[in-house]
Amino acid sequence: MGGPPHAEDRGDSTVSRREGEVTGVTVTSAASDLAAQIDVQARRRRTFAVISHPDAGKSTLTEALVLHARVIAEAGAIHGKAGRRATVSDWMDMEKARGISITSTALQFAYRPGDGADEYVINLLDTPGHADFSEDTYRVLAAVDCAVMLVDAAKGLEPQTLKLFQVCKHRGIPIITVINKWDRPGRDPLELIDELQQRIGLQPTPLTWPVGIAGGFHGVLHRASGAYIRFTRTAGGATIAPEEHLSAPQAAATAGVDWQRAVEESQLLSADGADFDIDTFLAGISTPVLFASAVLNFGVSQLLDTLVRYAPPPRDPLDAAGQHRPLAGGFSAFVFKVQAGMDAAHRDRLAYARVCTGRFRRGEVVTHAATGRPFTTKYAQSVFGQTRATVDDAWPGDVIGLVNASALKVGDTLYQDQPVTYPTIPSFAPEHFAVARPADISKHKQFRRGITQLAEEGVVQVLRSDRRGDQAPVLAAVGPMQFEVAAHRMAGEIGAPISLERLNYTIARKTRPADIDVLQAQRGVEVLTRTDGVHIALFDDRWRLHMIERDHPHLDLRPLVAAVD
Repeated sequence: MGGPPHAEDRGDSTVSRREGEVTGVTVTSAASDLAAQIDVQARRRRTFAVISHPDAGKSTLTEALVLHARVIAEAGAIHGKAGRRATVSDWMDMEKARGISITSTALQFAYRPGDGADEYVINLLDTPGHADFSEDTYRVLAAVDCAVMLVDAAKGLEPQTLKLFQVCKHRGIPIITVINKWDRPGRDPLELIDELQQRIGLQPTPLTWPVGIAGGFHGVLHRASGAYIRFTRTAGGATIAPEEHLSAPQAAATAGVDWQRAVEESQLLSADGADFDIDTFLAGISTPVLFASAVLNFGVSQLLDTLVRYAPPPRDPLDAAGQHRPLAGGFSAFVFKVQAGMDAAHRDRLAYARVCTGRFRRGEVVTHAATGRPFTTKYAQSVFGQTRATVDDAWPGDVIGLVNASALKVGDTLYQDQPVTYPTIPSFAPEHFAVARPADISKHKQFRRGITQLAEEGVVQVLRSDRRGDQAPVLAAVGPMQFEVAAHRMAGEIGAPISLERLNYTIARKTRPADIDVLQAQRGVEVLTRTDGVHIALFDDRWRLHMIERDHPHLDLRPLVAAVD
């Protein structure tokens, strides 16, 4: 009973405090180590999209990049019409048959530059080139840190390229320009450089310059080193084109007049202030330019090296409130695409999510910001076109595929620890409308399920009304080819063929419930409700819209987001 009272308590208390201090140090140290690991992994990532006008060679370039990273040994098997090669990024039947990309695709692979630098992880997002699918491209551009703008050497800047450039500029995405198809007859290189500067307002700063006119492509002058990189053709361009690095005297001896012209034109560019500057590139003031032939695999390794050397790694993202979320904080990601039908054997649904911050670990429970509900990540995969593999860890910049994620929609945010919501991805203003009906009324359940799936994926917007009923929804699209994709997938994947009846409406406006009765009473107007609950008023033409606005100025008729203005 002797001794000072509560001495043992004080001792226990001291021990507990010391243990807590040690534990706190351990926790802090672990958190610091994880933050450092996240930073290292993020610096290794390069996440970019390839954008272009249709038929500029985008999917061919995508496959050439994968080939040069030595992920595949040969560029595609002979497939499709006129001997066109199928690419790893074009996996849908319609893409193979038509030779165009109609859906975006993620390709993740490792690349180690030839200079012995560390290995990088490339997240390449191939985008649809066709204007009808520009909404899909817009979603992809919300998930990248850089863009490669592909320009046809003969055609120069084309309308769809210019529209997508404007999206990149608006989002502050740095752009690397590749002038493709230099193996074919085309325009003068200085003329193309002038066009870039005049029409997009960026200062072109060529990193390479062609040796040989368009159609007589021998190699490129590497402007920083002054060396000549000479290319050698391979059979059908199916394998990596051998390169020789020659000094200026060797180049003069082998390429003669073509080399001399390249040197003189490079000097003109320097005199005009067109030498590469990393700061103006990242600030969106200049664009580095490379010359290539994707189909021959010429200039492709130079593009890969440029990407890992100069393209920005992931940065602290902005949330919906405009606040920066620390890259090394807790895990967060946002869904930019939902795709079903990639695996006919399993008929699963894949949500593509860009990791924004922190470390992703498969199997951990995260929070779905839209509902506040837990979401289990047991079935997470890395994506390579149609091919997928289980992924256990992912880092900022990575794109992960979440399988059978029926609760997730385009624009949704996932997070751990600190709540966050990232900016939503808007739906574009549709300009084409068609009523969809089941070709076989006995398959009404499959029909409803398939229409819902297409809406959730963003293949088309789906509008409904009590007047038309569930069996006759209105499909709304930016371009008419979206209807073809919807019909193809309903028949092939869902097993519920549909008939489409085109409607004469050309303009859509967002309205409010209080205005529906007035609008419904007007001729040439119909009001329907989109899947997300937004009320959409459809008009025959602009004249009809203007007349109604004049006669009923109190109506709320707000424009929807335009398709890549």
